[in-house]
Amino acid sequence: MSQAFDAVEQQARLEARVAQALELAKRLGADACEVGASVDQGIEVGVRLGDVENVELSRDQGIAVTVYVGQRKGSVSTSDASDESLHAVVEKALDIARYTAEDPASGLADAALMATELPDLGVHYPWPLSTDDAIELALACESAGRGVEGIANSEGASLSSGEGVRVYGNSHGFLGSQRGSRHSLSCMLIAGEGADMQRDYDYTSVRNPADLASPEVVGRRAAEKTLARLGATSPATGRMPVLFAPELASGLVGSFMGAIAGGALYREASFLCDQLGETIFPEWFTLRERPREYGAMASTAFDNDGVATRDNVFLDHGRLASYMLSTYSARRLGMTTTGNAGGARNLRIDAPLVSRDELLAQMGRGVLVTELMGQGVNGVTGDYSRGASGFWVEDGKIQHPVEEFTIAGNLRDMFANLQGVGSDIDTRGSVHTGSWLIGDMMVAGE
Repeated sequence: MSQAFDAVEQQARLEARVAQALELAKRLGADACEVGASVDQGIEVGVRLGDVENVELSRDQGIAVTVYVGQRKGSVSTSDASDESLHAVVEKALDIARYTAEDPASGLADAALMATELPDLGVHYPWPLSTDDAIELALACESAGRGVEGIANSEGASLSSGEGVRVYGNSHGFLGSQRGSRHSLSCMLIAGEGADMQRDYDYTSVRNPADLASPEVVGRRAAEKTLARLGATSPATGRMPVLFAPELASGLVGSFMGAIAGGALYREASFLCDQLGETIFPEWFTLRERPREYGAMASTAFDNDGVATRDNVFLDHGRLASYMLSTYSARRLGMTTTGNAGGARNLRIDAPLVSRDELLAQMGRGVLVTELMGQGVNGVTGDYSRGASGFWVEDGKIQHPVEEFTIAGNLRDMFANLQGVGSDIDTRGSVHTGSWLIGDMMVAGE
């Protein structure tokens, strides 16, 4: 990179700025204050057809100040960390707070809930990567994919590498910080021609660059996935089992988490309102959160309220055991925060796992979905309808690719009708899961 990033130095600088803002807010009359600050730096390169298309060096920073006057709240953010800007931000936040309506649920989290242990969670792995080296890796990735017979064109390959620091402090005296990194490599290729032109991609994303899949592997996997889509037809219409590939199954987990999020619940905008303790999934299915898992993609010792993170069980043998709550949403619901301000982190499934071949055999006849399109998920009713593509399955075997069809159902029914989870676990994100076999959905094709 053109500019060195000293994470330790940046952390010290941000901590000083956060402490300064907290002291200033107190001096100017705030009853309470919380401040979040972050700085990130990264490089991203893109190549296509053997040529460099873009090189982007980025550096972003921001400070957000929230003050409370009684139970009135004011928030202002800025990307300018100068003394003058910080003073102006605090004053503006106080001006806003004095004119807003009181909210009985507003305010800092209880002081007793603040994180007191901030261990090294193994999430910061700097990569001293030069621009030339980044370009070379991206070119190698695309070259490996283009070298596979049948690949006609390329949408390119890209490599990104970044690290950053985030700091949060509040007037309870809490001051927490964390350094982190993320590195990724991706490739998208094209095969076929005319009406039968297809594209697909593959990627790798990790905290530690040593764990990246090789450029050659990513490129070849992108090529294999692209070629497998050639000759796609539209499937028959009818009710049948649907097997969701792992990266799509994680989206179903996301839909479930959105339905048990405190914000949706207190607004009564969720199909899982008032369902705590009810059976939502089969009894063999448990969903846990591991926010302090070493080296994981979303690990942190404190949430966006400064509350200590903890292991949570959201589904216990199919039963809805806990909502996902921040301090504010918990107060609105008359409950206690689960340490989830900012969302869930490192979701893990406990269930009997079987191979994808076993799931296909169990399915018999249906569709394996590998791509979804559109935003057809209604969080209020649970209705689910998405455009899809993938593969037709007959007699437990993949027969040919299919496209231009829609799958539809209701999330409550889909969750209850989960038939199995695959051992083909995708570990590239915060949600780790294998394929999901849903026993019955509406498939609308030709």
